[in-house]
Amino acid sequence: MDFIQVDPQARQHVALIQLNRPKELNALNLQLMSELRDALRQLDEEEHVRTIVITGNERAFAAGADIKQMAGKTAIDMLNVDQFATWDQIRKTKKPVIAAVSGFALGGGCELAMTCDMIIASETALFGQPEIKIGVMPGAGGTQRLTKAIGKAKAMEMVLTGKFMTAADAEKHGLINRVVPVELFLEEALELATQVAQMSPVAARLAKEAVNRAFETQLDEGLHFERKNFYLCFASEDQTEGMNAFVEKRKPAFKGR
Repeated sequence: MDFIQVDPQARQHVALIQLNRPKELNALNLQLMSELRDALRQLDEEEHVRTIVITGNERAFAAGADIKQMAGKTAIDMLNVDQFATWDQIRKTKKPVIAAVSGFALGGGCELAMTCDMIIASETALFGQPEIKIGVMPGAGGTQRLTKAIGKAKAMEMVLTGKFMTAADAEKHGLINRVVPVELFLEEALELATQVAQMSPVAARLAKEAVNRAFETQLDEGLHFERKNFYLCFASEDQTEGMNAFVEKRKPAFKGR
């Protein structure tokens, strides 16, 4: 891995992926995205990993796509490269993924953060989709996820003007979970990941699927999907252990089975 660093045991049952192109403010070139996809795919298969945190550094989560790779491309070039196939695979990660964001999360960086299931941000975090300023528009989900998170009016303003959103405003509008001091943003994300990792991995995976389905379906279909996954929980050993532990007034020992 040239452009990411992976710690599969940053905490008990928690893996950490750090984007590592600091001189380029972690700009998302094709190789970095491929490495990220492969790392997530591998961690998804690791039994000891239950939650994954993705971060950058204090200055930048990711300041956007690598424009140098795209500047001379034609529409057919972009179609043939099919860079968004990598994004689609990242989106299909089964385990909960948390973004720990500080500094710039712009363009593809903002889209990557929104692809994660939760976002912890430092006070210096700035979110934005400034693609309009270079003659294009968001292409990795920015127009869709941002609108679903903060509403049409605010999303339209950000997409059409390239305006940034501060961490405080992002929290107010529901884009992120919370804002913490810059020295604590990664620690807070790891702590949240640890809390999730203590739950049943089976239930967490099914619950993640159900919450995401709410953004993709009408209410009736979403309720049907939720109910199906709820019933499926009762096929797991974790459900038996969790309910028995509750009755016996002890802490459950979930095994992900």
